[in-house]
Amino acid sequence: MKELNNVLTELGISKVRLAKYLGVSRQMLYNYLAIEDLNKWPKEKAVKLLSLLHIESISDLKSLKISGEYIIEVENRLNEGLKEYPNKEVLADLKGFNKKEQEVLANIINILKENLANDKTKDTYNSYVYLQYFLQSMETNEELKFILAYMDKSLGFVDPMEFLFNENKQFIFESILFSAITLYNNPRGTSKTKLIESHKRFVQSIEQKKEEKLSRTQELNRLQIQALKELGYTEINDDNAKEVFEKIAEIQSRKV
Repeated sequence: MKELNNVLTELGISKVRLAKYLGVSRQMLYNYLAIEDLNKWPKEKAVKLLSLLHIESISDLKSLKISGEYIIEVENRLNEGLKEYPNKEVLADLKGFNKKEQEVLANIINILKENLANDKTKDTYNSYVYLQYFLQSMETNEELKFILAYMDKSLGFVDPMEFLFNENKQFIFESILFSAITLYNNPRGTSKTKLIESHKRFVQSIEQKKEEKLSRTQELNRLQIQALKELGYTEINDDNAKEVFEKIAEIQSRKV
């Protein structure tokens, strides 16, 4: 089943999603994949797998061409099949969300669990740490949404002329990012010196933002200490929080 595993990897189909599609546990799926002859699979499961890949027999995998269009077709068939087998274990914690929201969350959770379970180098873990920060910042940095849209368009999952966010900004961002990605894939057009200088400016801009954030934090702490002192308090608690914040605002207004 080496060829089948290679095809599943190229298609980006996780073992969790495939197991769910076939209506079996992940462990059972691993048992199936360890069998070299598909004819020894339960007939119903073998037929479903062939139907998903749109082939007549497992031997057709050798001549199978993985294109962007084919990936989308398989993804659509997989998504349709998954609707028949909701993941009760995951969805049990998703009450209060509508059906589409539950499906998206369940799929994301399953992908995360599957990849972490198979992580041997810690690359997946480290990527998910970055992903955590990405998700935490997405609501205050709209460019992060543009990045997601751009990548999905590049991979063929989304129409390139679909703009679900700020169309004008998204269009500009995608155009610039395309130029940057093109340069990344063809680095000969840029000298090493220019790249080093550009990255240096990148680091400097981040350090400047950190300094500004630290400065604001220090200023807020100073205002908080002064407000507590003027009010005769030693700390902020639920009872005096409103009064303290009002005093902070008053102190700030004195500078105007």
